Amino acid sequence: MQRYFIGGKVPDNRITEITGDDAKHIAKVMRQTAGDQLIAVMEGKAYRATILSAERDIEVRLEAELEANVEMPKKVTIACGLPKGDKLDLITQKCTELGMYALIPFAAERSIVKWDASKNDKKISRLQKIAKEAAEQSHRTHLPAIHNVHSFKQILAASGSYDVVIVAYEEEARASSPVRFADILKTLYDKSTVLIVFGPEGGISENEVSSLKKTGALFTSLGPRILRTETAPFYALSAMSYEFE
Repeated sequence: MQRYFIGGKVPDNRITEITGDDAKHIAKVMRQTAGDQLIAVMEGKAYRATILSAERDIEVRLEAELEANVEMPKKVTIACGLPKGDKLDLITQKCTELGMYALIPFAAERSIVKWDASKNDKKISRLQKIAKEAAEQSHRTHLPAIHNVHSFKQILAASGSYDVVIVAYEEEARASSPVRFADILKTLYDKSTVLIVFGPEGGISENEVSSLKKTGALFTSLGPRILRTETAPFYALSAMSYEFE
């Protein structure tokens, strides 16, 4: 069955509405009508739902909760330096599939791309739509938050709200005794919220490295090979899934 995220709280009578593009998809694409069923996700829980009416909006009644433990045990926020082209779309989609909790794009010192503030709402809306579709496709119960683009100073300020901050740093891969990501993961069993910082194509600058070290961030390599900016987050989330799931 198709899965749809619905905002708000579960009503006492367990009857709610699906609106907008999702309503159109149900009625026009899936051609579902009253009596048909779908999966509705509200407040981080998935429910089997029965369609009561399929007019302009879709009215549904939430039935039994579907018991499924599908979320990453750690709440992992990905902070990525703005990459070129449509790489941010790919990062959003695949990281959502791999269990990302939230995404924070940021303007890094070496980011080639300059974020057009006048188009911010449109761009963030597009990324939110990509995350929503990926979350539905991968049967998640949490819809990752897509934050507005941060400055590097905002990343530093936000770092204090996480249990641990990890920085994927390519120079660690070149070190004679690199800090292995696998070893860092072994120290995270008592941690809940994790921020992982990735640089853009040019990597994290020396100034940024210095500032992050002052916050107590942990620096690590992601293996002996240098990964592309869009590949590194996939590696990190996959490794965390292997360790904690």
